[in-house]
Amino acid sequence: MVCIAAFIVLVLIGVFVAIISIFKRDFGKKYWKVLKKSFYCFGKKVRLQKCDTNFSDDVKTLLLRKIIIKKPKLVKPLSITIEVASVLLVVLTVWSIIEATKAGLSLWVLGTCNISQPSNCALSADSCGLDEDNLNWFTEWGELFSNIPDRLKNWQATDYPDLSLTFTTGNKSSENIALSIVDPGCSVCLQSYRNLKNNPDFLEKHQLRVVLYPIRNTNGDLRFANSELITRIVLATNQFTGTDEYSTKIINRIFTEFNNDGAIYQSVFNNELSEAEAAQLLTSWLKEWGIKPEDVASITNLAISDEITDQLKQNIEIINSQIKPKGIPTMIYDGKRHLGLFK
Repeated sequence: MVCIAAFIVLVLIGVFVAIISIFKRDFGKKYWKVLKKSFYCFGKKVRLQKCDTNFSDDVKTLLLRKIIIKKPKLVKPLSITIEVASVLLVVLTVWSIIEATKAGLSLWVLGTCNISQPSNCALSADSCGLDEDNLNWFTEWGELFSNIPDRLKNWQATDYPDLSLTFTTGNKSSENIALSIVDPGCSVCLQSYRNLKNNPDFLEKHQLRVVLYPIRNTNGDLRFANSELITRIVLATNQFTGTDEYSTKIINRIFTEFNNDGAIYQSVFNNELSEAEAAQLLTSWLKEWGIKPEDVASITNLAISDEITDQLKQNIEIINSQIKPKGIPTMIYDGKRHLGLFK
């Protein structure tokens, strides 16, 4: 193991040696000579063959040469220590390579380097991560490999006709359909929505269908306090009025408009309003836009009905089991599933 550990160390310091070699070429030549000898021994060990050089002994001698003369009794225990340290270094290196490989594959397949806790991955696509608490190291690998076909498949928004839409915008006559899954409380969804609104070329080419998905934490609590309430009101309004005109206005106001105090409405719903206050504000908007008070009352009752509960459950089930996002927003368009912020 000593020669393998030495090879790992030599490779790691190679960058620094290269810099030093610019000024001291002899130093670089000596390093290259040692590295070649180390690589030869490393190759033998990897193939489970006995190394026919004394490189391992040379390393120990280099490390212990002063102690051999002054305190020869310490040579044996220190030699054992070197062997143990070498084993630990090799194990840690192999483990690091495995973890780096898993993180790289996860980024490519799922858009996050942390399968269980996407919100903790700094390299993830900008999104509100969907964390899971029922995955261990082995099941993470299983989920990773099971999702590779999804990374390669031809994604089409029309494959999910049973989703209850929030609204449709863009070029409604276009056959090039894009699906956008957002949480009304997610700040990345807000920015993604604004980016879409400011991209006339995309909206001209695509019929954009939006679906609301209230994110829940691993303990079952809502990530954003009033996301489910907003979703229920939107679904009930669509069903009662037979049009997505009002749901379009609701989401547009939450994502782009400010209250009298200069606070974006998304922040107001997330941080300032109780559920009752949020419901009151939403119903006041519906009245403002011309819906009769008695109809608003009917919409409010419909929002908490079993019918809307079933619609919401169906949306969540389809998204979780078929689209399987690791973060919100998630979009499907042009044959691909796009994770995170629309830029």
